[in-house]
Amino acid sequence: MTKSNNSFIKKQKEMIRKKKKQDKETRKNERRKNATGGDLESMLAYVDEFGNLTSVPPAPRATTPAEKKN
Repeated sequence: MTKSNNSFIKKQKEMIRKKKKQDKETRKNERRKNATGGDLESMLAYVDEFGNLTSVPPAPRATTPAEKKN
């Protein structure tokens, strides 16, 4: 008597699942290795005096005596 075809299909499906899991783990490791980093400074955006977004913080401006009173 021959072996059931069902067990062969089960083995094939198991191999496919293992391969997908391994590929997913490989992609995950590649993303981690190529990550640029998520530090806070790289995520900050500043608005200049014209309302444009920039990645450079504005220079500290001198305050006048009138601004100090308010």
